[in-house]
Amino acid sequence: MVVMSEGLLALLAVMPIAAVFILMVGFRWPAKNAMPAAFAIALFLVWFVWNTPLNWISAATVNGVVIAFKILIIVFGALAFLFTLRECGALSAINRGFTNISPDRRVQAIIIAWLFGSFIEGSAGFGTPAALAAPLLLSLGFPALAAVMVALIANSTAVSFGAVGTSTLIGVGTSLNTHEIITALAQQGMTYSQFIHQVGIWTALQHLIPGIFLPLIMVAMLTRFFGENRSIKEGLAIWPYAIFAGLCFVVPYFLVAVFLGPEFPSILGGLTGLLILVPATRAGFLTPKKNWNFAEKSKWEKSWTGTITITKDTEKENLSVLKAWVPYALIGILLVISRVRFLPINEWIRSVKFQADNLFGTTISTDFDPLNIPGIMPFMLVALICVPLFGMNRRQVGVAWAEALRRMKGPFIALMFAVPMVRLMMQSGNNPDQIISMPIAMAQYMANLFQGAWPMVAPVIGALGSFMSGSNTVSNMLFSLFQFSIADQLGISRIIVVSLQNLGGAAGNMIGVHNIIAACATVGLTGVEGHLIKRNLIPLAIICLMAGIAGMMLAFVFVPELW
Repeated sequence: MVVMSEGLLALLAVMPIAAVFILMVGFRWPAKNAMPAAFAIALFLVWFVWNTPLNWISAATVNGVVIAFKILIIVFGALAFLFTLRECGALSAINRGFTNISPDRRVQAIIIAWLFGSFIEGSAGFGTPAALAAPLLLSLGFPALAAVMVALIANSTAVSFGAVGTSTLIGVGTSLNTHEIITALAQQGMTYSQFIHQVGIWTALQHLIPGIFLPLIMVAMLTRFFGENRSIKEGLAIWPYAIFAGLCFVVPYFLVAVFLGPEFPSILGGLTGLLILVPATRAGFLTPKKNWNFAEKSKWEKSWTGTITITKDTEKENLSVLKAWVPYALIGILLVISRVRFLPINEWIRSVKFQADNLFGTTISTDFDPLNIPGIMPFMLVALICVPLFGMNRRQVGVAWAEALRRMKGPFIALMFAVPMVRLMMQSGNNPDQIISMPIAMAQYMANLFQGAWPMVAPVIGALGSFMSGSNTVSNMLFSLFQFSIADQLGISRIIVVSLQNLGGAAGNMIGVHNIIAACATVGLTGVEGHLIKRNLIPLAIICLMAGIAGMMLAFVFVPELW
């Protein structure tokens, strides 16, 4: 056994992630080429440096393949739904409706990506919002690359309470549910459920300021990178409307976190925001006097456009905007009633499961729960309901589903290597030499480096977990106990630090490799993943900086006594 220094271990652990950045951002390799290379590096390190046994490597890889397959089903379902709406003319009708609300692309991005996307995140999570919002923006005339960028940026604040609170309740909740922590909580006169509720409250509180400004940051990014004048000022010009839109979401979001708990902040925040902002926009409240639009398509850069085009030649002249929105309403309703845990349908859906425990003699298990995957229920289900609803013929249905299947090759290759790579890194700690796992090695080195300034770093750790795994839930599972332990060692608020982890993991969603691959696939983009990571690092850095400063103030000035 070779004893390695903490720094060397951290350096080796970061190599697969560094490879992703260098190949995708630096050399602009498409994910379908970069991810197999990164997987090979991770496999080499796990096998030869971490000495992880072959059965653990095999189990982690199989588990990753199953998870990747689930993500691919979500992508396929989103594509089948999109092309079905295109073929029946519903997308053209929706386009008319949004033009009537406001022809301003900045306003459309805020309503769809920020509020509609947040509602979907609260209902389903796991990349579903970007898979729905990006194609909808594409159908309105957004460049494909712009649609994905704003959908990913917007899909951050809501993520801490995504999938009916899964990120907090499962991600944080299962990681910290240890005998030692429960005993320590009892000494503070607090139950474990009260502790998780407090984590949710302080997560929502620390999301307030970043969340208020996020729509403004999003539209500034939109006008800077996709406007004819490449001007940030054109995005900042609608600051009263954008700030109002931020408040429409985060105020009910915070109040729900306080009074109802982690399950419903994003669902009710998104829904309440839509109910306030859409009528206000129709009435012209704070809307910009001068509308902003993209340049003519002939001036667009080649990388902006994907292979999916939304044409109007299939539009049914008598199709109302209200009827065109029925499929989205059905998706929202089905997501809520199937994900809310106290309804019997949730238990039934989750009971339909194929599970394999103790893969290859390890403690790793994997499962496939088809009805709980949004790609099947509701995406594919609603796509099928659209057939009689809009009187579609066999040719239209065939075109929609065949095109969805044809576009799966790129994301299939990328995800089948990306997810197993992450799982390998996560399980690398299962080795005879008792070397800590790769993610913990990276995080521990940073902890020793920053120490007293840890609240500034805590969100970055959360974001790193989401970048690797594409999931705030997984990021919280990876790092919540680590963050808690650091706070305990430093004598600062455990609740504040764990909530910063939860916030950072949510913000990191905008650069999550899995999410980027999946969202790009829904608008027909390939080879631009590095572009998106590079650009979305800007809003991510702003959000983490805001949260870090707030965390420092809370932990050391305002509530230093908070446990």
